[in-house]
Amino acid sequence: MNKIYFQLMAGTDVGLQRSGNEDNFVVCADLAESEWFIPDSDTVLNEKGCLLVVADGMGGMNAGEIASRIAIDTIRKAFSSDCITTDVTGSTASIQEYMKAAIISADNAIKEHVKEDPDTEGMGTTVIMAWILDGKVYISWCGDSRAYSFHPRTSLIQLSKDHSYVQDLVDTGRLDKDLAFDHPNSNIITRSLGDPRKTAEPDFVEYDLYSGEVILLCTDGLSGMLRDREIEKILADTSDNIYLSRTKLIESALRKGGYDNVTVALCRIVSGANNLDGGEDKAAVTPLGGEGVKTKKSRFVKVAVLSLILLLCLAALGLYYLLYIHNPVICK
Repeated sequence: MNKIYFQLMAGTDVGLQRSGNEDNFVVCADLAESEWFIPDSDTVLNEKGCLLVVADGMGGMNAGEIASRIAIDTIRKAFSSDCITTDVTGSTASIQEYMKAAIISADNAIKEHVKEDPDTEGMGTTVIMAWILDGKVYISWCGDSRAYSFHPRTSLIQLSKDHSYVQDLVDTGRLDKDLAFDHPNSNIITRSLGDPRKTAEPDFVEYDLYSGEVILLCTDGLSGMLRDREIEKILADTSDNIYLSRTKLIESALRKGGYDNVTVALCRIVSGANNLDGGEDKAAVTPLGGEGVKTKKSRFVKVAVLSLILLLCLAALGLYYLLYIHNPVICK
């Protein structure tokens, strides 16, 4: 198997309107060695992979920062080297189960903290994490913090689906997708960690990685300020330098108003993963249910098959015309 080389980068900014930063993030370049820091050079992906986590706290009075920090710390503990066994990494099903369990553990930890400190009642957080392992990225999330993919040969792809009121409107056909960005209730989320009314319900997706690809995790301080085409333009201009990508993304969100805290975490796959060749392209992902990515190549195959069936039907009709209509002698 080829060695996969990658780069990590992350950063956060309080923004221009908030007095405190309720966002949190953590990255680990090597889960086998518990290297919870941003490496300053290309890194080889080892057997337990690397992890990126972003959380967006809420609740005010600094409680949001507490909730997001608890989420980050709980997930970090769950992904300590001793915990990542071959039983965990053995299959997509076991990976999905483990990532979702880590998020539910973070949900429980936040609720326990509220019991011990009633002053933090009402705090909560979103969370999204990307586990890069063996040429794939596994993403699990709860809330509206997002995961994107960008490749220089393709367009920006949103890998996660927001757990939000506006996304529900889009899914049920009550709102056009193009109008979602400007909807006045775009800040209302339908799932989070710390909600006392229910247990967290994380989602999961599995996705193949390609050399040259950039995986971006972000809070809505970015995705709520910049439209996807603006994020895509920045990544297209800076995809070979994710330090610059991080800087430009945050600066652009601030120029748009910086109404919220802004946090980004990026992983660039330098080499060793799949290659986009032979005209293959990326396409939209179906994030719910772990169904994974649908590529344009697969859609092309489906279209080709349908086209072939149509041609066969037309040929059969033509033959029928020649034998039974155009030549009446044969019809006797």
